[in-house]
Amino acid sequence: MSRFADDGASGAAPAGTDPLGQGLVRRIADQLARLESAPLAPGLYLVATPIGNLQDITLRALDILKTVDAIICEEIRPASTLLKRLGISDRPLIELNEHNEKEKAPEIAIRIARGESFALISDCGTPIFADPGAALIYETSLLELPVVPIPGASSLMAALSILDVRLDQYIFGGFLPRQPERRQQELQRLRALRMPIVLMDTPYRMASLLEDVGRVFGDGLRITLALDLTSPGEQILRGSVHEVRRLIGNRKAEFVLILHS
Repeated sequence: MSRFADDGASGAAPAGTDPLGQGLVRRIADQLARLESAPLAPGLYLVATPIGNLQDITLRALDILKTVDAIICEEIRPASTLLKRLGISDRPLIELNEHNEKEKAPEIAIRIARGESFALISDCGTPIFADPGAALIYETSLLELPVVPIPGASSLMAALSILDVRLDQYIFGGFLPRQPERRQQELQRLRALRMPIVLMDTPYRMASLLEDVGRVFGDGLRITLALDLTSPGEQILRGSVHEVRRLIGNRKAEFVLILHS
């Protein structure tokens, strides 16, 4: 009989063990209590938010968002909606986007230097990734002030984690040019690298991107397409470009596309 069977059959845990991990649970609870009671140090906190499922917010992220002096977002309305759904409605919001980042970033960095704390969020997922904020990080770092990552949900890592092949390295092609000719030129360049390629774009360009991938790489190329990750309509499609295009039709969805080498 195995050791595990013996333990179960005895009806009691061996002396000195903690099978339910109650000690660990208590230590985590104590640590969270200390975090909640401790004042937040001045700095810029890059807080990842859920990409679909609200339960993917971390305890640390919630604690930061409830404690900072203000929350920086790309647009007030979607950020306010997200925060209310997370039970946070009393933090001031500061809009930071491509239209005002150059002017706002130095102002916020100076406020951090004077002792304030700020959380930077995107509408969903990890901030900075294809979102405004790089200028703010630059200005904050220039003053040698803390820039603190608060990791969490990431559509990129979620998509890579469900691949059915070993992935030792890959190229992140990111968001390609909007113009079809330039997009195809960039795909030609990426094809020459002969490595798996990760692509993203807005939902309404998904079908056209797949068409261009078929033109450049061939309709027989094997791909993985992750749609609406962590949302109720989440779907993972695997197959050739031709097969996947036939399955999605004109569907629009948040997506991560992986081209296999």
